[in-house]
Amino acid sequence: MGAPAFVRWSRIRLFPRLRPAGGRFTNEMSAPVFANALDTNGAARDSELPAPLEAEIRAIYQRSPLYPERFPLHPEPLQWACYRGIPVLTKQEILDRGPAAFFTDYPAIERGLQNRQYEYEHTAGSTAQPMTVIMEDGWWVEQTRRAYLAHPRLAPYAGRTVRKTVLAPVACSSNLCPYEDEPFPHRYFDGTVYLNLTSDPFAFPEAEWDRIVLEMQAVKPEILEGEPVYLSLLARAAARRQVRVPSLQVVILTYGKASRQHGRRIAEVFPAPQVDLYGSTEAGYLFVGDAFQDNSRVIEANAFVELEPWRGQPEVFQTRVTTRGREAMPLLRYSTGDIVRRFPTGFRILGRERDLPVRADGRVVSAADIDAALPADFACWHYCLVQTGETRWDFHYVAEHHAAKDVADAVAQALGPGVRVNAFRRRSLQPGSSGKFALLKPLAK
Repeated sequence: MGAPAFVRWSRIRLFPRLRPAGGRFTNEMSAPVFANALDTNGAARDSELPAPLEAEIRAIYQRSPLYPERFPLHPEPLQWACYRGIPVLTKQEILDRGPAAFFTDYPAIERGLQNRQYEYEHTAGSTAQPMTVIMEDGWWVEQTRRAYLAHPRLAPYAGRTVRKTVLAPVACSSNLCPYEDEPFPHRYFDGTVYLNLTSDPFAFPEAEWDRIVLEMQAVKPEILEGEPVYLSLLARAAARRQVRVPSLQVVILTYGKASRQHGRRIAEVFPAPQVDLYGSTEAGYLFVGDAFQDNSRVIEANAFVELEPWRGQPEVFQTRVTTRGREAMPLLRYSTGDIVRRFPTGFRILGRERDLPVRADGRVVSAADIDAALPADFACWHYCLVQTGETRWDFHYVAEHHAAKDVADAVAQALGPGVRVNAFRRRSLQPGSSGKFALLKPLAK
């Protein structure tokens, strides 16, 4: 089967205008695979980059001294061999060099932070230590608007004030998220209410859930946005209080990986269509699609997303991102640590590379595989699967009832031959230091 219509790539012929990469000549002439709908018609030769991609790369080189220092570009049209020579940017390199490496005149940026020409944010630190991200004023709002425009259920709300409630880790990607105990009016920005004041929803006392549910009723939101575990527990709190929110038009699952268990519990109380919005603080929103439908698409106006084959798995890729139109800290061939699987309908976000176990037979296991293995009559508010040995796992879950024995057996079967799983019903499960929750925790390799 060929690639989906929205992914195109070319077979590249060998041309004599090959440029050295990293001090040597290379014959890697084939074009990388992109998740974008790249149009190669803008290139004079099929060995050359599409015009929009080359224009963005050259703009990034002009905006940031980091990239010419690492790999100078020649003035002639860029070929794929030259593109492959551009070193992949990693989180660790950004952490080691710091945000100042992206700017020619960093003191001017510091002055810009003071007069609000620029903003800064810290990543949650879910995949590495927290990273300082500098962005031009208004960038986050604008890339969110573009993300909304990329999905038909969100497009009607793009660029306008909308009643929205957010329940997520307080160190989330929006710099409007609360960091201290503020009364209700002070957590209301342009129609959006940030509901929680701390980052462990399992630790919220009942009085806190009373307040959160009451504020939702008062706001009458059209959009409910949040980290899936937080929203699942919000659904539990609302159900126990027999509260419904008929104003809701859409639920946005973001900030973390959702399981179908989360989606079902949320839908039982908030029966609005669910949209999966995926990205990161440093790169912005990258994919959007209907939750659990394997139809996520790249947000074309926000980024070019290169797909690097991962572990020899068919149609499974690691993502490398080049941001579009970013003035401060633009990213070029940035390795996000995210893994995706391609389907004829679009993409499924499998999760972070470090959170994906690989079976003895080489098959990668994601939360979607565990969801599919769980018996139809099993229901929980959240689960976490923790590897304790080479063939031993513990399945921790928060539910109203104890799971039948066939639950552990079904999960073990999904993890591969010879695997044993013990199931434990818990009252709560602890998030990471970032406030986010992991569904799968394989042993570190």
